[in-house]
Amino acid sequence: MRRATITIPDDLDAELNVYMKGQDVAPSLTGLVEAALRKYLDEKRFESLQYQPPRGTFRPAPAEKGSGLRDVSLEHDRYLAEPE
Repeated sequence: MRRATITIPDDLDAELNVYMKGQDVAPSLTGLVEAALRKYLDEKRFESLQYQPPRGTFRPAPAEKGSGLRDVSLEHDRYLAEPE
């Protein structure tokens, strides 16, 4: 286990005291800090999973010249629904 010394601003200390006095069983300051750090790290881990930057530019290959299909952009549902 690692030991750490932290400095808490007066306004945050006052809020902590109000919170701790409002509990039926007052938690320890160590327990509160540990819970807060766990929640913070879990949120950061979740955030890092949310966005993955693109690996490269997507460049679709154009249709072969003379494919004969000129209305695919308008009739795409029909083309996808019809069996080949």
